[in-house]
Amino acid sequence: MRIFEHLKPLALLCLRVALAIIFFYSGYEKLFAAPAAALAAFRHMGFPSYFAYIAGTIELFGAVLLVLGLFTRWTALLLAVEMGIALAKVDIPQGSIYAVQNYELPLALCAASFALAATGAGLLSIDAATFDRPSSKPRKPSKG
Repeated sequence: MRIFEHLKPLALLCLRVALAIIFFYSGYEKLFAAPAAALAAFRHMGFPSYFAYIAGTIELFGAVLLVLGLFTRWTALLLAVEMGIALAKVDIPQGSIYAVQNYELPLALCAASFALAATGAGLLSIDAATFDRPSSKPRKPSKG
């Protein structure tokens, strides 16, 4: 249905903003609201405590880039990898893979970030205005 094709730029904008809100909140909390708790939590999960600063920075600045739609594919891929590591090293090993309630948010964030990395930011973004411009060269007609 063509109506859904016309909604694609708005849908990608909504996806970017929703992910950005979640990642911004999480990154802000790690870096500014409760850094001591984040350092302790990362140490408890088996990571060096300074990883809290790395994750917080990726999440906070990644959220800003997602809202702007700037370097969206790379940013979303980086966030998807971060969530994949959280799933593999922290959330799923804590319990059974069947206990989805233990890891549903990181799983959804990982999948949504990966989908955004695969599709791009859409028309309503800085990426579209700067990087995804159609070339000004005329195309050669195909034979056949």
